[in-house]
Formats: sequence, C-alpha cells, structure tokens
Amino acid sequence: MNQTDVALLREIGKGLPLVSEPFDELGDRLHLSGAEVLERLRCLRVEGVIRKITVRINQRQIGITANAMVAWKIPEGWNPVEYSRFASFPGVSHCYVRTPVPSRWEYTLYTVHHGYSRDRVLTEISTLAQETRISDYIVLFSTEEFKRVPAVRIGENGSDLT
Repeated sequence: MNQTDVALLREIGKGLPLVSEPFDELGDRLHLSGAEVLERLRCLRVEGVIRKITVRINQRQIGITANAMVAWKIPEGWNPVEYSRFASFPGVSHCYVRTPVPSRWEYTLYTVHHGYSRDRVLTEISTLAQETRISDYIVLFSTEEFKRVPAVRIGENGSDLT
C-alpha cells in the first residue's frame, strides 16, 4: 500500500458521491482516472486490505425515522430452528440471540426494524408476534442517533487499518 491507496481508502470511508460516475469523481479528487480507482480497489481487495464495499443508506435522510429494537422472550423448549422465521421476516434488518441475565433480563432474541412511521413498525412487529406465537416482547424505539461511522478507519499515518 502506498499513500495514494491510503488517500483512496479515506475517500471511500466518507462514502461514494451520489453521481452517475462516482469512481470518476473520486479519481478527480485523487488525480486518478475512474478506471485507476477501480483497479486500485480491486488490488486492495485481492491483498485482503478491503473485504467488501457495501452500501449504507442514511435512513433519516430518506425519511426512515421509526427505528426499533425488539427484545423477545422465547419460551423454554422452543426450537432454535424457528429463529430463522424472525431473521427472514421482511422488515427485520438484524436478528441476534443473546444470553439472558436470570431474574433481571430474560429476553434472548433481538430483532431490529425500520420504517417511515412508528405505527407501521408496530404493526409489523405485531404481525411477527402473531406469526411466531411469541407474545412476550418489548419494543424499544430509538429517539436519537449519536454515532454513525464507516466500517473502515484509517489512522493518521495510514498504517493502522481496522
């Protein structure tokens, strides 16, 4: 990796510009062609510096303001294969299993939902509860977003990629 690659990773970390030729625009910033940008990204991927480039939408900018995490209390003896029903539900963006804290917090399954209104998200959660026959759950809506960072961070000297 050289300083151009470090500069490219910093630019990519800010997000792709919303233009018809984003790699050309990145190249302009770095005095490269769009083709050179793509080739450098391909090389960085082959070398294992980059695993993948994904899209992350700024939900609030497009009106998705109702974001909720749901903590589900799964009954004992429930078949873990059934967790896939939660994970595959159309409105679920994330699905996790966590260890409960006995006598303090008995919820073990967590789903994350996003929507344009609280009512719509609550309706979706209610439908999921009916379909899975799980009635013991808590809905926690987000009220404020404090931190949103790219998956790639580069240190000042360009050496500590995480």
